[in-house]
Amino acid sequence: MSLPSPNALPDWLKPFTSFLLWLPRVNRDTVRVDTMAGLTGALVALPQGVAFATIAGMPPEYGLYAGMIPAVIAALFGSSWHLVSGPTTAASIVLFSVLAPHAEPGSAQYVSLALTLTFMVGVIQIVMGLAKLGTLVNFISHSVVTGFTAGAAILIATNQVKHFTGLAIPRGASFSETWSHVVARANEIEVAIALTGLFTLLLGIAVKRWLPRLPYMIVAMLGGAVFGYFLGNSLGVELPAVGALPASLPPLSMPSFDAESIRAVASGVIAVTLLALTEAVSIARALAARSGQHVDGNQEFVGQGMSNLAGAFFSGYVATGSFNRSGVNYEAGAKTPLAAMLAGVFLLVLVLFVAPWAQYLPNAAMAGILFLVAWGLIDFEEIVHTFKSSRQESSILLATFAATLFLTLEEAIIIGVLLSLAIYLSRTSKPQVRVRAPDPNHKKHRFTDAENAPQCPQLRFVRIDGSLFFGATSHVRESLAAQDQAAPGQKHVAIVAHGINFIDLAGAHYLAEEAERRRGLGGGLYFIRIKDTAQEQLAESGALKTIGGANLFDSKTEAIAAIYKRLNHEVCCACKTRIFRECAAQTAPSPVMSNLSMPVSHA
Repeated sequence: MSLPSPNALPDWLKPFTSFLLWLPRVNRDTVRVDTMAGLTGALVALPQGVAFATIAGMPPEYGLYAGMIPAVIAALFGSSWHLVSGPTTAASIVLFSVLAPHAEPGSAQYVSLALTLTFMVGVIQIVMGLAKLGTLVNFISHSVVTGFTAGAAILIATNQVKHFTGLAIPRGASFSETWSHVVARANEIEVAIALTGLFTLLLGIAVKRWLPRLPYMIVAMLGGAVFGYFLGNSLGVELPAVGALPASLPPLSMPSFDAESIRAVASGVIAVTLLALTEAVSIARALAARSGQHVDGNQEFVGQGMSNLAGAFFSGYVATGSFNRSGVNYEAGAKTPLAAMLAGVFLLVLVLFVAPWAQYLPNAAMAGILFLVAWGLIDFEEIVHTFKSSRQESSILLATFAATLFLTLEEAIIIGVLLSLAIYLSRTSKPQVRVRAPDPNHKKHRFTDAENAPQCPQLRFVRIDGSLFFGATSHVRESLAAQDQAAPGQKHVAIVAHGINFIDLAGAHYLAEEAERRRGLGGGLYFIRIKDTAQEQLAESGALKTIGGANLFDSKTEAIAAIYKRLNHEVCCACKTRIFRECAAQTAPSPVMSNLSMPVSHA
């Protein structure tokens, strides 16, 4: 039985049948490779799931549940061949930031709020995907993500200090309050707990550095558990442990839809949604660039939304693209999304056998693992590169980093996005407006910046590079006014317009006003090599009628020939620059002027 072609389906159904695009690629060879990749991914997800749930303030098993059904659904409805969804560090810490003020982490109320938040995130993601808003994540710059991730990494370590030291740190303590508490009560640190956490941390670092083929998180977790067991027995103390996890399938769950629950999570739902989508689409695109695949951002939105809807009813919490699991999936040779689906299934099977052993895992060992995770999140190379390359991007990174530590995480993301947009608008609102003139020292007299060449006293050439939108018209107006003040006789202005990509209504109105003003002064406004799209925008706004279609030219040569006829020829007769070919036809006022009337190429 052949599968229906996606092109034959109605448009409203296509976003929910993306699996029809990759199912025909599945065969015996791909299944074999995808099975091994899925098993590898499940093994990696086992310690990560527990760690991420701890970061999120959820019971440990929820981190495993979030990597099961959501991973299957995201692979089924997404567009990436290699993206694996599940709980992540960033999503977990943002969820904790949003929910911790409203409920005790790990409590039934906290879990209920997490399910509600997950459901709302899923709905918004699907709506954004269907509305073709996939490009919105592009407004979260890489510097915002780098700064946020570095700040989140430090917060992860900060939140685990109590488990690493055994100190009783008040719930909800801020970054500064937590470390002040640690410094003030350093003499109360539990030695056995601190040694267990430190041993786990050092073992993980050693395995990752010298035995990279081994799963360092699993080795560190097992080693920390064994070390803590023998250390506790030798000292006669019992280390607090994670506790046995339920060895069962993900139980059905139900989000709470009462007004109080929705109000509690509403403030953070947009930040969580944007972060989750940015993480998923960025990872999918990075892997697609290496595999040669095209990723549909809008379809990925739908896939992520469907996975979170499923997670809300199968005891998961906010899931998104996992960098570690996706990277492992790609490196393991996965060929189709079936690998990600099998990873979720294999994780489910592994939990049935491994979950009871979690009762022997000390909290200190888990804290050591999370310290490793936090350290790995800080992209030192990218931070140094940003500081060396751009002051503006560095300011965005630092502001986002500081806001992550001292404000809420959703506020940090919003601040980073607003700063990125502000800098972007600052750049685009100041297009280059440069005066151009033929270069007398160039063999073909190519146009160059006017500071290096003589200008016509009546005609000025201005090159504009950038879009003419409402935010840029003031800069262009001021630039032309300053040029007029410097050369008041240049009443004719020819704009070299091939660098103008877009003209909005405000820009079109300004150009029409400028054309009328210059005509009133006895001059004119002209356009050379204006793009078809920009010309259409002038026509749609009605500005082209005012400017005049006869004032649009395809080349400088054509423009000069036409505009020259409109110049004041009495001025031309007295002119000594003689920079155009047409100037040679004028009666030379003196021998000196004749020597300057060489023909000029307008190429």
